[in-house]
Formats: sequence, structure tokens, C-alpha cells
Amino acid sequence: MTELFDSASQRVTRAQRYLEMSDDAIERLRLPASSLKVSIPVRMDDGTLRTFPGYRVRYDDTRGPTKGGIRFHPRVSVDEVTTLALWMTLKCAVLDLPFGGAKGGVTVDAGSLSPAELERLSRGYIAHIVDFIGPDRDIPAPDVATDALVMGWMVDEYNKIRRGHYPAVITGKPLALGGSLGRETATAMGAFHVLQELVERHVDAKEPTVAIQGFGNAGSHLATLLAAAGYRVVAVNDSKASLCDADGLDVAALVEHKDVTGSLDGAPDGDLIDPEELLTLDVDVLVPAALENAITEANAHDVKAKMILEVANGPVAIEADDILEKRGIVVAPDILTNAGGVTVSYFEWVQNLQRERWTGDEVASRLKTRMLAETRNVADVSADLGVPYRTAAYVLALRRIGEAIDATGTSVLFGDG
Repeated sequence: MTELFDSASQRVTRAQRYLEMSDDAIERLRLPASSLKVSIPVRMDDGTLRTFPGYRVRYDDTRGPTKGGIRFHPRVSVDEVTTLALWMTLKCAVLDLPFGGAKGGVTVDAGSLSPAELERLSRGYIAHIVDFIGPDRDIPAPDVATDALVMGWMVDEYNKIRRGHYPAVITGKPLALGGSLGRETATAMGAFHVLQELVERHVDAKEPTVAIQGFGNAGSHLATLLAAAGYRVVAVNDSKASLCDADGLDVAALVEHKDVTGSLDGAPDGDLIDPEELLTLDVDVLVPAALENAITEANAHDVKAKMILEVANGPVAIEADDILEKRGIVVAPDILTNAGGVTVSYFEWVQNLQRERWTGDEVASRLKTRMLAETRNVADVSADLGVPYRTAAYVLALRRIGEAIDATGTSVLFGDG
């Protein structure tokens, strides 16, 4: 465990000051329940053999089977996966889902693989962790550089190995294999509901301005939702280009351009700016929707947004938290804001177990109800304790996890206090 995990653990420790947790609960959450590292051999298209390191970490399963995505990225490491598994544990508790937290990944540049190589890697990963997952044990889902197609390969491989039909083992699947309507837009829709609930409390503007770092699935869908709701999206970026227009970008045109070309490079709207400049624009809402540590001690003093909506996992480094708080910048934390994806994954899991199909309207209604309810719960904890939303979300999550751990029996039963 190194820097990333240590930072997440520090946030847990901060929150523990505001609630009573048994020593047993604190000890159970100190380290992951189990951690698996595998080596996945893949026959490449040119006939050579390459081996890729893969991971699956189950952090805590006290509240239910563990849940968490699988990412394919060159920076995937056991430290990153363990940290993400801890965040998933907290995220599921914040949304009061009957899940614990897990995460998985493979250290690979997925973009360098052919479709056939990607499929062989995806199936190989499942073959190596098949005894580690299951509908009642650990349920993977898509994450960075994995999508419904990859999940389809994975659930098919699991079914072949198990010689049965187990759609509930993986969520985020294609609809034809038991996926849920609304899953593709779930993260963005969940973040939208959180923002709608909080923006009225902290932003006094008829047409709030927004800058979005990251124009992938979540970022692009959120931009579309915000534009339709009357927000002015003034800046967006991806790995190829950063665009800005103070009068508001044509979000629909940018989405269409990226769908056709694969990036924002050469987009028909907006002026090019430096990627770092996007984070310091004078906007009402800044949305980091890319990877970890976008806002750090080095640039937190330059952030001018009134509110930060964390759509990525861990986009604000712990060192930046105190700086932003002192400057009066409100942060809607990731374990609440980006929980729409795991919430609709839960809906998919339930549909699979019950052999049901919910309508898109039913999924959307259930998501809105849950996201708004838990956002209000976090806001209530924040007001009661006088703490930022991040600490409040951690307190709410830890309270629920601690109660579940204590319900299994604690040292008090043995006379140790």
C-alpha cells in the first residue's frame, strides 16, 4: 500500500472523529479482505505471446457481495485497485446499496490492442479470476477502457467455464445479455441529480457556467444533460484537445464530432486552451471527470469555481481538500457524485436475479429517487456536524458499515470493552 491508498485511509480517519465506531469495525476496514494478482498470457495477432498483470481486490463484504469495475489502463497497480475498492465500499454504503466494495484491473494500454487481442485479454482475465467472483460473492462491471462489449465477452466466458447461465455475475452488459436500460448514462445522470440538489444551495446564477475536464462517457453525457437543463457549458476537454467558449459551447456538435472522430481534436466549436487552464477558469461549477489527482496542492489555490462536482474517482488530492475548504469552494465528493453507475448496476443485478426487465423510465425514476435521498442525507450530516460534504459522506458510509460489522459481533461480547 502506498501514497494513493494512504490518502484514502487518511480521509477515513478524519471522518472517524465524528462518529463512534467499534475497534473491531476500525480494524476490519484497515486492510482489504482479499487481494488477487494474476498473470494473463495473451496470444497477439502477430503470433507472439505477451503476459499482462491483472488484479482483483475485494475490500469488505459485510453489507453484501462486493461490487466494482474492471479497468484496463497502463497505470493500473495493486495500490490503485485497492484504493478504488475502498472507495467502492464507501460508495455503496453512501447509497445504501446491499453491496461491499471491490475493484479490478489489468495493466495494459487497451488502445494498442486489436479487437481480437482485447477479446482474448478480457476472456483470459475472467478465466484467471473465475473462482474469485460470482453473483453472490463479487460482481464486476465496466470502468476505464472497458465497456458493454467487454462485459459481454466476460460474462460469456464465465458462463462457458461454469457451464450455465449466470447473467448476474457481471453488470454493465449489453442489453441482449441481460444488461439494464439506463446503464450507459447512469454515472452522468446520477451526478446531474446531485448537482441539481446542491447547486441551488451554493450557486446564485440563472444560467450557471460549467467547465468539464474529461469528455468520455460520463463527461459527454453530463454535458448534454446540463446544456438541456439551462447550464452554460463553457469548456470541455479530452486527451487530445481542450476547448473553451465563454458564450457556451455547442455540446451537441462536440458530442457528434467525438462520436465520429474519437476525440475533440479538430472540433467545430470552441477555442483551444491549455488543459491546465480549464481547471482554473472562472466558472460556477468545475467537473473533473477524468482520472485521479487532477486538483492538487499545486493548483488548488488557482481554482476559481464556486463548486467542484467530482465525477472522476479521487480527482481532488487530500492535500487540496483543506485549501479548497478555506477558500469556500464546495466539493461534491466522488463517493456520492459518481455513484449513479453502481446504483444502476445494482438495479441490473436485481433484474437479473429476478429474471425481470425494467423500463428505462422505471430505472431513471428509481435512480433519481435514490440519488436525491442520499444527497439530502449527506447534506443533513454536513449541517449537523459542521463538516464539508466529503467528510459527511464518509461519516454516513462508515456509520452504515460500522453498524453492519458490529451486528456480526464485537469484542464487547468478550468483556474487552
